[in-house]
Amino acid sequence: MSIKIMIVDDELDMESLILQKFRRQIKNNDLSFVFAHNGFEALAVLASNNDVDIILTDINMPEMDGLTLLLKLQELKLPTLRTVVVSAYGDMENIRTAMNRGAFDFVTKPIDFNDLEITINKTIEQLNILRQYEKDHDKLVAIEFDLNIARDIQNSILPKTFPPFPELSQLDVYASMNAAKEVGGDFYDFFFIDDSHLACIIADVSGKGVPASLFMAITRTLVRAKTEPNVKPNVIFENVNRMLCKENPNSMFVTSFMGILDIHTGEFAFCNAGHNYPYIIKNNNDLVCIDKKHGLPLGLFEKDYLSDSIFLEKNDRIILYTDGVTEAMNKDFELYGEDRLCELLKSISTNNPKDINDLLIADVNKFVDGADQSDDITTLILSFYKD
Repeated sequence: MSIKIMIVDDELDMESLILQKFRRQIKNNDLSFVFAHNGFEALAVLASNNDVDIILTDINMPEMDGLTLLLKLQELKLPTLRTVVVSAYGDMENIRTAMNRGAFDFVTKPIDFNDLEITINKTIEQLNILRQYEKDHDKLVAIEFDLNIARDIQNSILPKTFPPFPELSQLDVYASMNAAKEVGGDFYDFFFIDDSHLACIIADVSGKGVPASLFMAITRTLVRAKTEPNVKPNVIFENVNRMLCKENPNSMFVTSFMGILDIHTGEFAFCNAGHNYPYIIKNNNDLVCIDKKHGLPLGLFEKDYLSDSIFLEKNDRIILYTDGVTEAMNKDFELYGEDRLCELLKSISTNNPKDINDLLIADVNKFVDGADQSDDITTLILSFYKD
């Protein structure tokens, strides 16, 4: 890209000297020049040519001198414009004033054109660094914009009214998602299939940002669409997986756990597609791991899935979570881990799902102690009170 330089000097031979000295760069389209004879003309040129990169200005000129021009340039607030001043040898007072008014560098009279070329090249290098910084900054702004979109996608589809079923005495549910700076594709959902069956799902999409959030939204929509009365979780996952595998050019996948609770009998049918093992805090406070996986994460291959079922007892509590919990990292790069999670769950006596969730999140936050997290921390707690 050609660098445009404006020469501001009242000496008439300056134009011919510059064009002669830099003829090779001009021919190669590396440099181009425009000329002005005082500060007023320079400002007029800038008004009609906003693509000037460097100004080389004499300090002593009629009508508007170089120091006044520098003040006017400051008022214009042109962050990528760089100014080099030309001053008499030894005129340190004016040079100091020029630098204080934003000049990037200076050359002295009589001009040594080899020195001027070095100064111009140095200024161009600084401009290139500045422009790269601006590009990087613009990219960061765009990334931040994408991350905000991703967060909006996540938040817009997650149930956020708690308690969700205040009219029911058989159960209660609480869920939360603490979004990381680098947004992932976690989601949770719960809804009644019919009057007697509650579906609960938690999932974690591979990847980050907007693509993960969009894939999460698609997965959540498909799960809801394929969930019908008397259809087992494994069949639901098979149908969802088939759809995801057909339209998945980026080879994304989602680990997921789905359970369907009969709120009257306590039967809990479930399918685990490559997700973290859930836990049950039993009514006697024993901790049971539901350590069964029934297939690969959704979206990888068209495969059949298995399912299992258990019967919940009164005051049993199911803890669903994503790996953002166990992989939460402190400042010493230590993971929160399964062992620490189990120790916490064993210590919990309350059967209120919100209280359980708050205790879990507080313990994770205490462990990470302010360290930034790279993954969302998502939980879903289901407490079964029975009829």
